[in-house]
Amino acid sequence: MRIGLIRHGKTDWNALGKIQGQTDIPLNQEGIRQATALAARLFQELRQWDAVISSDLLRAHKTAQIIADRLGIPLLPSDERLRERYFGEVEGTTEEERLVKWGKDWRLTDCGQETDDAVRKRALDFINDAYKRMPDQNLLVVTHGSLLAQLLRVMCEKLEDKPIGNMAYSIMERSGDGWEPLLHNCTLHLEQPQSR
Repeated sequence: MRIGLIRHGKTDWNALGKIQGQTDIPLNQEGIRQATALAARLFQELRQWDAVISSDLLRAHKTAQIIADRLGIPLLPSDERLRERYFGEVEGTTEEERLVKWGKDWRLTDCGQETDDAVRKRALDFINDAYKRMPDQNLLVVTHGSLLAQLLRVMCEKLEDKPIGNMAYSIMERSGDGWEPLLHNCTLHLEQPQSR
């Protein structure tokens, strides 16, 4: 099994530097363009994908829909386990607002956010369930930055821990009892001229 892990396209809140968490913000025009660029890349690659699934939040679902339509593959029902981390009081705030309200160590403050362990558990539950149900299929998964950072860390400890940008694309392949990275955090499709 191969799993293609994709962060959704850009939103207005991404552009403003606001933490979205589980607040349901749609893609903006740039995000739609980004999703279309990745869909074009996937369409041209030899690698075959059997289906795409996403978080139930608008920004991930729309990204997945664009990809599924271009590749002509099924868009499976959304899965809540792929939702972004719940950030509690921090959702909807900019970095400047966070610094004013909670100080430079705001990340360490308990503002009602979901823990790393809880995010990892539900994301890994999804991956393990997908592997049990579709061991011989290749699945594209559209989700969110904080969830992806946690998930990639538990799927493959040797991966470099770096920020995951909008429309970043990683591929993990099942190997024995674990996962091997074939591609990590790639955004080359965003640098290519748009082709139809």
